[in-house]
Parts: sequence; C-alpha cells; structure tokens
Amino acid sequence: MIRVGVIGASGYMGGEVVRVLLNHPGVELAWVTSRTPGPIENYHPDLYGQGIELIRSDDISPDDIAVCEVVFMALPTSACLQIAPRLLEAGCRVIDLGAAFRLDSQPVWERIYAQPHTQWPLAEEAVYGISELHLEDIRQARLIANPGCFSSAAILGLAPLLTQGLVDSRSLVVNGLSGTAGMGAELSRAAHHPEIGNNLLPYNVVDHRHTYEMEQELSRLVSDEVYVHFTPIYVPITRGILNICHAFSLESVSRKNLLALYSDFYEGHPFIRIYDLPEDKNEAWQYRAYPWVSTVTGTNYCYIGLDVDEKRNRVVVFSVLDSLGKGGARVGVENMNLLFGLERSSGLQQTGCHPN
Repeated sequence: MIRVGVIGASGYMGGEVVRVLLNHPGVELAWVTSRTPGPIENYHPDLYGQGIELIRSDDISPDDIAVCEVVFMALPTSACLQIAPRLLEAGCRVIDLGAAFRLDSQPVWERIYAQPHTQWPLAEEAVYGISELHLEDIRQARLIANPGCFSSAAILGLAPLLTQGLVDSRSLVVNGLSGTAGMGAELSRAAHHPEIGNNLLPYNVVDHRHTYEMEQELSRLVSDEVYVHFTPIYVPITRGILNICHAFSLESVSRKNLLALYSDFYEGHPFIRIYDLPEDKNEAWQYRAYPWVSTVTGTNYCYIGLDVDEKRNRVVVFSVLDSLGKGGARVGVENMNLLFGLERSSGLQQTGCHPN
C-alpha cells in the first residue's frame, strides 16, 4: 500500500483527491491537512462518516512527512514554494495540484503570478503532468506539476493537429467555458449564485495565465512558434470544462480522416475518448456528434469531438473534461499510479453520470 498525504484537503481540489483515494485499492491515507483542523465533513459533507480528521498544515512534523511516499499539494502558490522542498528532502514524491512549477520560463512565471519564484531549480526539474505527452518522464519524476484545467483541455484537443503539421500554429483560437468549481471554494462575487445564475462571465480575456501553458506544451510538438488566442468564460454549471478550439488548416482535411488521426494519436491512452458519433443529415440541427460536459463529470476522462468547415479551412475541436477530474485532482491520481508502477486506471474507472 502506498502511504499518501494530502495538504490542503478543505478545498475542492484537495477534497476530490481524498474522495478518489478513499476508493483506491493501492493507497492508504496517512494524513490530510487544512488551515483549520476538525472533521473533514465540515468542508465536504459527502465524506461524512469516513472518520477523517483534518490536522493543521502547520502541525505536520518531519515524522509525519517521512511516513509518506507521495504527497499531494492543494495549496496557494506561495505556500507550495515553501513546503515542496521539505517534502522532497524527506524522500517524498510530490504532486502539485497548483501552478508553482508548470512553466519553464522564470521571467514569464514571475510576471504572470506577480511574485518571485524562490525554488526555480525545482521548476526546472518538475515534469508537466499530461501523461499522454510525457508518459515516461512522469514515471521517473520526483515532482509533478499538475496542468491547469483549461490548459489540459486545449493541449489534448490540439496536439494531434500540430504534431501532423495540419494547421497554422500561429492562429489557434480557444474559447474556454468553465464551471464555477474552477474558482475554488473561497467566496467571490462572480461565483455568487445571483450573479452567475442565468449569466455568462468572461474574465482575464487577455494574457490569461493558462495561455502560457498551452503555448509551452504545444510548441514542443512543432518547429514553429505557437500562438494561442484564449478567452475564458465562467458559465452557470458547477464542474466541467468545454474548450472550443479553432484551428485553420494548411491543406484539405475531412472530419472522417481527422477522427481517425485522433484515434491513432491517443491509442493506448485510456482516458482520452474520441467522440465519433456520426452526423445525421436529416436533422435540422446537429448536436449528437459533439461531446457534452455532462458525459465527463466526476471522471478522469477527456472526450474530444470535432468538425471541419471546408469552405473556410477551419477545424473546430470540442474538448471536454471535469475541471476537478482530468483537469485537476483525478489526473493527479493517474500520475501517482504511473509513479508507482500501478495500473494507470486504478481507482479511476468511474464513468460520468447522466443526467447530472
């Protein structure tokens, strides 16, 4: 059994990690922390009766750390920078569910996160946690930087097109729709029900921090520069991401051939499903051919569908995932499985609930 610690279990991301690990056959929870101690159901009523007590993050001792083989960090960025070295020095592997180690440029990171990065050698060591692109590196890592939710959906949705050189890498457009769980558990006006209900909220529409993750990872697949024009929008659902990715083709392509390309690209990767339901030309409006957010809620799956606008040389890719699942905590557990040579899907076999 792998002994696991979770730091920051009172938030949505940390709570999701605990929820998954409780049903993982190869894991034993050693301890979970929060800024405020007490029963975990104070924050997560769905975990009532599990007998889990949160301890104060400041009360973690070297002995507590030493018993763990891996620790999940679900903390603000500055806190991650402080505690990650302690965990690694104690021999733990670390999965950071936040943004402290995602980027490979220190000046860019410090500008967009508006703080100095005090552990840059660890950022240089960290492996970006998209297993479909970095499988072998993840297996050997000490420190994994979990991707952002918007970033994961866009990178997974666009990678096959760029790898084959089929689209203009400088003109990628991503419109990202996110449920409010992406805002975290802290209260804010935008997440207040009277504000978000029956509403759509664009935010940080220029220079959003996830843009840099998208460009960083996608640029590793091509010999040219990559520019992603990204606009995020909060929508009145709780969990889930729908990225609508527009790419402009450099040659004639068909939907059928692209679906085959995507299926080949992700062959052997169990959590990517290419959504290839046929269009029904007799229907007045088409919707069956494209994935819905509800299909992936509560799962570690990313569903990808697409279409081709042949008149305008435009490929439209729809990439959906759960912002706490394949876009967050659950992919962290997938990476943990890879770190310790477990079955990749162990503890993650759940399918989505419909309706939800």
